[in-house]
Amino acid sequence: MKLVLKNGVVFDPLNGINGEKMDIYIKNGRIVNKIRFGAKEIDLEGRVVMPGGFDIHTHIAGGKENVGRLMRPEDSLKNLVPRKGKLRSGSGKSVLSIHITGYEYAKMGYTTALTPATPPLMARHTHHELNEIPILDKAMFPLFDGNWYIMDRIADRDFEAIRNYVAWLISATKGYAVKVVNPGGTEAWGWRKELHSIDDEVPEFGVTPREILTALIRAAEELKLPHSVHLHCNNLGEPGNYETTIETIKITEKFERSERPLLHLTHLQFHCYAGDSWKTFESGAEEVVKEVVKHDVSVDTGNLMFGDTTTMTADGPMEYHLQLLTGRKWANKDVELETAPGITPILYSRKSPVNSTQWAIGLEIPLLLPAEKVMITTDHPNGAPFTKYPEIIALLMSRKYRENMLEKVHKAASSRTMLGSLDREYDLYEIAMVTRANQAKITGFHDRGHLGEGAVADIAVYDLPAEPDTSDYEKIIRAFSNAYMTIKRGEIVVKEGEVVNTVTGYTRYLDVKYDRWIEKDINAYFRDYYSVSMQNYVIGVDEMRRCESVPVQA
Repeated sequence: MKLVLKNGVVFDPLNGINGEKMDIYIKNGRIVNKIRFGAKEIDLEGRVVMPGGFDIHTHIAGGKENVGRLMRPEDSLKNLVPRKGKLRSGSGKSVLSIHITGYEYAKMGYTTALTPATPPLMARHTHHELNEIPILDKAMFPLFDGNWYIMDRIADRDFEAIRNYVAWLISATKGYAVKVVNPGGTEAWGWRKELHSIDDEVPEFGVTPREILTALIRAAEELKLPHSVHLHCNNLGEPGNYETTIETIKITEKFERSERPLLHLTHLQFHCYAGDSWKTFESGAEEVVKEVVKHDVSVDTGNLMFGDTTTMTADGPMEYHLQLLTGRKWANKDVELETAPGITPILYSRKSPVNSTQWAIGLEIPLLLPAEKVMITTDHPNGAPFTKYPEIIALLMSRKYRENMLEKVHKAASSRTMLGSLDREYDLYEIAMVTRANQAKITGFHDRGHLGEGAVADIAVYDLPAEPDTSDYEKIIRAFSNAYMTIKRGEIVVKEGEVVNTVTGYTRYLDVKYDRWIEKDINAYFRDYYSVSMQNYVIGVDEMRRCESVPVQA
């Protein structure tokens, strides 16, 4: 298809385009400089144009997600979507079924989503689900947090084996980055121990979270992976954990600065808590933000929004403690010698001083940080379903909306955070940064997140003026909830908030080179400790519907 989008007001931060009226030319799924004839023209009449939205951290496929669907039939009944034309039926509000996951993202103008926490043994199942998600391009990150082989080699000081193992596991599972959750903490919990510091030792292994992270950051740097270590810090959700977060950030001081951040801190809201108990619970965001600015790290926000949702994470002990607080149902699974995810529902209430403070912290972070450092997420579905992104965008753009909300939530949101004193309002250029450009840049998706020549033609059009009235925040929510148009690889998939076409997205993975001798060492380790062989982990390209590899040569 040849397509010309005329008279759109373009916001493209990676190319420095801030609200310029211009035409965009699309040919064979890519953006080109000019089309001489034969193109369909669409007059956008001054509507806002951005690159397709990019979610860097969203739990949309894999074992945890399926357990969440099975254990929460009441969640599915809240959102029954019938079949319509070529569109498949589905259900779910916080844990959406596969097909409507793709539809709901596309309706908001999103075209790429990365699922960040897959137990390596579950990678095949994850890819089978990713194959079925329509429209979106995807990638997945295998987990390394409680990996016995890694911890044993750290104890042996055998870094060559660590580097080669990381390369082998990412390549075998068709993954895209190193994901670490509560490093060492879930394994310690399996031995009925708790790690309270990044310098506490994991029982039976004699290594610390600091050593695990240092080794994995070094491996990612030497292998030249396009995305940095993607970290869920220790002590998530605990009062006083902002100190752990700061100590973790300082680990990057040991390394030389990189072309991309050395470390990505995910769902930062859950790691910015001060106080020594739930009674004294308050924001520690300001102190964490100071360290984020000073260090070579990137962050996504992990905003909490009010309502019922389903929490799911490889941080098994966190989920255990959470279900003790809520008294609701709970599931946990120890996956071989690698990780132990947990799942439990939760209701975030405006009447709760803790929940209201958490909500405010999620907004403090992007309002205190420069937009270049921020990526918006809800840690879907942990803080809220991803369908809440339009409300978060409106809260960042409209001080009036924040003030109205502060009047409706528990007074702790005002007294225990600085949200009420923050005047800043994001403009559309900054929104384009924190919802697509920054994500593409720091993950190495260099042909996404911008509208320059040669980029994949993933485009979102919103029915907004270039300088919207921020006091009319409901209009902002409507516009970002229902894109005027979403284009995926040059094909129109959404018109005026309705999905009109489905395409099959691509799954991107890394082909990382490693020394072949490591396979013999890994095979021996599997034979001695695992209940399955290492071949169970190796996924063939023929098992992936549409995929594209990224060669990585250290």
